[in-house]
Amino acid sequence: MEERPKMILELTIADKLFEIVGWLLIAVIWGLTIKNYSNLPETIPTHYNGAGQADGFGAKTTILTLPLMSTVLFIGLTVLNKFPHVFNYPTNITQANAFRQYTNATRLIRYLKLIIVFIFGFIAFKTIQIANGETDGLGVWCLPLTLGLIFIPTIYFLINSFKTK
Repeated sequence: MEERPKMILELTIADKLFEIVGWLLIAVIWGLTIKNYSNLPETIPTHYNGAGQADGFGAKTTILTLPLMSTVLFIGLTVLNKFPHVFNYPTNITQANAFRQYTNATRLIRYLKLIIVFIFGFIAFKTIQIANGETDGLGVWCLPLTLGLIFIPTIYFLINSFKTK
């Protein structure tokens, strides 16, 4: 295995903003879940099909998995983001391109962290609404929107990575 340059990247204002917004969203998801937990019925939706309709149900304690998973993923990706030299890249990493490649890759991870937390928060919010009879599903647009929010930026950053050879 090749030895890649190791460097510490300085966060831009946009990078710091993404981090702050991500942590705030995690706090909001936890607050929303804890605030509404006691009002939930004993059985709530735990799974949704491609059309956004609930097709699996379980104990109300399962609502806690949404903020828990979003927190674990956010923290895990935050730690991983401190080691961009271990990422997989579509091009060879050299001393000359390492800074640009690492910056591009860490921005992608930062963006994906924010989107993941947003998606988990949205699902927690909608699950609470569905459990309380305020709505009947996530909506048919939920899956395509989620996939778009993940894959369109990933493709953009991947193209950017090829440009920074």
